[in-house]
Amino acid sequence: MLEQRAQQLLSELIRFKTVNPPGGERPAQEHLARFLAAAGVEAELAGASPERPNLVARLEGSAPGPTLCYLGHIDTVLADPAEWERDPFGGELHEGFIWGRGAIDMKSQVAAEAAAIAELAAEGWRPARGALVLCCVVDEETGGEFGAQWLTRERPELVRCDLLINEGAGEVFWFEGRPHYGVACAEKGVFRFTVTTHGRAAHASLPALGDNALLKIAPILEAFGRRPQVEFLCPQSRTLIERLGGDPAQPAALVERLRAEDPRLAAVLEPLLGITFAPTRIAASEKINVIPSRCELKVDCRVPPGAGEAEVREAVAEVLAGIDGYTLQFTERTPANGSPVEGELWEAIAGWLAKEDPDGQPVPMMLSGFSDSHHFRAAFPDCVAYGFFPQRHQTMLDTQPLMHAPNERIDVRDLAWASRFFKELAVSLLG
Repeated sequence: MLEQRAQQLLSELIRFKTVNPPGGERPAQEHLARFLAAAGVEAELAGASPERPNLVARLEGSAPGPTLCYLGHIDTVLADPAEWERDPFGGELHEGFIWGRGAIDMKSQVAAEAAAIAELAAEGWRPARGALVLCCVVDEETGGEFGAQWLTRERPELVRCDLLINEGAGEVFWFEGRPHYGVACAEKGVFRFTVTTHGRAAHASLPALGDNALLKIAPILEAFGRRPQVEFLCPQSRTLIERLGGDPAQPAALVERLRAEDPRLAAVLEPLLGITFAPTRIAASEKINVIPSRCELKVDCRVPPGAGEAEVREAVAEVLAGIDGYTLQFTERTPANGSPVEGELWEAIAGWLAKEDPDGQPVPMMLSGFSDSHHFRAAFPDCVAYGFFPQRHQTMLDTQPLMHAPNERIDVRDLAWASRFFKELAVSLLG
């Protein structure tokens, strides 16, 4: 019954076009509320905009205890049907996969969480202690202003929690013959900056009369190309290295082993071990016949927990050693955030995996991007927030290329497995 609930609900949710912008998530949220109500779970819709409400449902326990929150977002990114093999808003079941925008990110997790709670409620289960909360938000894909950010700021009493499960990891990856399941315990911060070089303008027909600032950026680009990352380990990445059988004192040795296993695996995991630099935009002369007196290079820089502006400046100086004549200005400063790799939520996940896949082990992961866990960690500093949606048939390397891409789809066996996880985790933690 649980498997069928989750499959049907996911297909139904995919058929609601919740592309953000503009979002328009209300019809999908009302459908989800009706689904829960049929199992005896009442949900509240609350938001800054009538057309974009967040959904919060709650099963209250009979004794004091922790509040466990299952978090998900209902909005998606754009999908161009011309680029897809199947209708991105059809929610079709085809050859063992449910296809559509949101099948991975992240209507599948919403469906699994909701199906688990609905089945628990229909069976008459209520927490022996604490509370179980389902929070389905809007607007995650554009930063959460109307979703998790609004809820945690304007209605914190609805979503305050001690333990939280969100998106971010859970797919299996194989390394040296053993399955590993990532648990997203942290998110990288963003310290974007602009590197500027200066020169002297002149007519392009007489280049020797000028001093071309664009040419001065070339060695800087080359340096970032040679070394797009500087090592910086945080507690989560140190534990990841140890769990993969490496030595935190020699992270490069582990990277080489990962590369030997599969270059794609190294490409995904190596950025978790340091500060990364990705030059993405460049601007110089506004006219083709003018030698530029100024050139600006925009760099997307991601940092692990513990690294800030001082560490980024030091890392940039290390990468650009020997290059003079530039200035650096930060345009965005968003610190990293994370939760400890220990405690009852970690142990509950590890225990469930040990039962389900005795050869597998959980390993701490770090999101290189952004999720709504950031807002919950900021609003509730004692909240332990992890990203975990277990998948063992569709691996991490299968799933990553489908995120925000054509032909997004999920293996129904993984959807069923994850639904069972959410059901059993609640009982394990709350009684």
